[in-house]
Amino acid sequence: MSTHAKRERLLLADLLEATGPDAPTLCEGWKTRDLAAHVVVRERRPDAAGGTLIKQLAPRLEKVMEEYTAKPYEELIQLVRTGPPRFSPFSLKQIDEAANTVEFYVHTEDVRRAQPDWTRRELDPVFQDALWSRLERTARLTGRGAPTGLVLRRPNGQTAVAHRGTPVVTVTGEPSELLMFALGRQRVADVELDGEKEAITQVRETKQLGI
Repeated sequence: MSTHAKRERLLLADLLEATGPDAPTLCEGWKTRDLAAHVVVRERRPDAAGGTLIKQLAPRLEKVMEEYTAKPYEELIQLVRTGPPRFSPFSLKQIDEAANTVEFYVHTEDVRRAQPDWTRRELDPVFQDALWSRLERTARLTGRGAPTGLVLRRPNGQTAVAHRGTPVVTVTGEPSELLMFALGRQRVADVELDGEKEAITQVRETKQLGI
């Protein structure tokens, strides 16, 4: 049975292939080639991937990223599509689903929504629930840098507190859109914000959301 992570992986690979190596993405400073290299390094080079979070490993990550971005683009796409090697923890279905469902959904949208003619995807309710489950668990982490109190709310009324404080801004939308917002893609997230005008502006413009 195909998992959410597997489906999003294949969608991302197809999209990267279709847009080519030099298309824009929502990741600042990255073209599609850079994003593809990031996905591959994250899964295949744990000796370097930690540089995204550990400052001491950042120089090694930069060096390894340079090596992978220099590879033929078609090779990178194939590595994204086929996934990690057997010895990688990411090759285990449970870990892949837990670690990559959000990763691949968001990066697919990073490519899609950077194009001028993008339209919002219609996602099935089961996938939306899966995204909400992950958002609930990580809301405090992604919202820790919010300049105001921040509450994420689904249309059905379920809420997650991303940051405590006042004034409070409530962001309402489908889980997929709330994820984009909470991970720093506020500009392209299809959501509604409720709260004081100045607080809303601060939340919309802050660069402190995300991991």
